[in-house]
Amino acid sequence: MDRPWKTSIHFSRKLDTIAAPVYYASMLGLDQALLELIGNRQTGSITADVNAQGGYYGNALQAASYKGHEKVVKMLLEHGADVNAQGGYYGNALQAASYEGHEKVAQILLKKGADIHAQGGDYGNALQAASCKGHEKVVQILLEKGADVNAQGGSYGDALQAALCKGHEKVAQMLLEKGADVNTQVGFYGNVLQEASYKGYKKVVQILLERGANINAQEGHYGNALQAALCKGHEKVAQILLEKGADVNAQGGYYCNALQTALYKGHEKVVQMLLENGADINA
Repeated sequence: MDRPWKTSIHFSRKLDTIAAPVYYASMLGLDQALLELIGNRQTGSITADVNAQGGYYGNALQAASYKGHEKVVKMLLEHGADVNAQGGYYGNALQAASYEGHEKVAQILLKKGADIHAQGGDYGNALQAASCKGHEKVVQILLEKGADVNAQGGSYGDALQAALCKGHEKVAQMLLEKGADVNTQVGFYGNVLQEASYKGYKKVVQILLERGANINAQEGHYGNALQAALCKGHEKVAQILLEKGADVNAQGGYYCNALQTALYKGHEKVVQMLLENGADINA
């Protein structure tokens, strides 16, 4: 049920990939069935282990959190579920809830002591997971609770890179306002200014420069921010970079320099702009 893409099971092997019933009841939001399984904590008639490991999401709490089943999450926690249990695809329940934008579930977990800085899972931490999906409210909740805006790890390196990679400009602005490092060197683009330039995010580029981003930093696939912007023909972004002091003749990157990038891509107006700004035609 939790891996519908896996259409067959080899019964010749031990069925160690099949989780406990409490896991599936939690994942499907079957609160009455779950109650029958876990029993009554007050009378001591608990019949199922709420912390049993197994399944794609690792445990019942992470499965319920990912699906946004608030009532089930509360039930599991009331019956002793470990709010910081590690494992599963998302590492922990808070990251799973954050990735799917379940703000109420995230708040429930945080009130019960979820570690906001817990590392693990594909996205490294809850803030990066929420940023990757553009869940502004969850990002705000995590930041208000003290999430480290510059925590490293996960698929995108940090939360700011994750937000920019997926085009979530508002989330990126929120992270920058909370002190996200504008010069961190991570990812395919080398730094966030180069990534924002490549994506054509004019407002984000302006904010990054206002916050001290190194406009001529040499790194990443495109060498520098100007070359990244030109690769996609983002004329307005390139103009901003040039006005702010971008080196029009900087060497490096896949296309060697800005002029060659613009020429290769056939951006006539950009070529003219570069020449007017002192690009070396014989570089």
